[in-house]
Amino acid sequence: MLLWSAGVASSLNIPSLNFYTVNAAIFSYFFHYYYNPGEEFPFPALYMRDYEQAKMTHEVVDDAEVEVDKDNVTESDKYVLVHSSKSIDGKYMDYLCGTGQAKVVPIGTQSPEDDVGNIDIELLKWLEKKTEHSTVYVSFGSEYFLTKEEMEEVAYGLELSDVDFIWVVRYQKGEQVELPQGFKERIGERGRIIEGWAPQQRILKHSSIGGFVTHCGWNSILESIEFGVPIIAMPMLYDQPLNARLMVENGVAVEVPRDGNGNLDRLNIAEKIKHVISDETGENLRKKMNNLGENVRSQREDEMDGVVDVIQLLIDEKNA
Repeated sequence: MLLWSAGVASSLNIPSLNFYTVNAAIFSYFFHYYYNPGEEFPFPALYMRDYEQAKMTHEVVDDAEVEVDKDNVTESDKYVLVHSSKSIDGKYMDYLCGTGQAKVVPIGTQSPEDDVGNIDIELLKWLEKKTEHSTVYVSFGSEYFLTKEEMEEVAYGLELSDVDFIWVVRYQKGEQVELPQGFKERIGERGRIIEGWAPQQRILKHSSIGGFVTHCGWNSILESIEFGVPIIAMPMLYDQPLNARLMVENGVAVEVPRDGNGNLDRLNIAEKIKHVISDETGENLRKKMNNLGENVRSQREDEMDGVVDVIQLLIDEKNA
């Protein structure tokens, strides 16, 4: 929600709820460090490396905005809606509620709508020829564009993995980062490259897809959970590193390691892809991902009922 809107609602004596499109783990991580500077976050599975923290500080953190956010949590009766499910990060919801600063209510995860647009017939035919769980889908979202160096490492990583793949490549307007010379010729029928938009949900739910190489944007993660696809995490910006580690903690993802400056390496990329597609690692991840998806779906109705209950409580208090 818009950060200033809760303050306006409070000034008019109108109850409001803060709704954050992130998960409870992310919210609790930053909530903790804002209210408890200098104290370690009590869940070591969630952390940010120095280069990730520096990048986030440079790109998104604004002290004035954080201060408004803090005020709004107070002014909105400390109820916070998060776009997640207790099956995914329930312990972080409990932690936030235990602080007495915020009452966290998950809205659950909603059934994804079908992609707008049609999948390319030739791509579908190509997918149909692949064996079950043999192919990785590679996409880094609509907001991040790979640098030349990252493009090369991902390309060579896919090539070295010897695994079939679909790679969605996006360029900034007016720019085009070239793939390594001869890359398309060398991969031949093993890979498909899509420029621009791709029907991500249609691809992820195909039986041949065995792994998702992703930037770990939250919507992409939720789609991966919905369709039972293990995650090969390559977070790029913002809260994505924390999303990635939350999925690793859930046992449904592996993260591609980087060097101390955050640089990718093709050998690490190839190794993680092979582990997920070709090793027992992938089967274990897939079983856990399917279980997580089942648990999330089973809680959808109850969690939405919980949201309705909170809204009704605020209305009743207003009318009392």
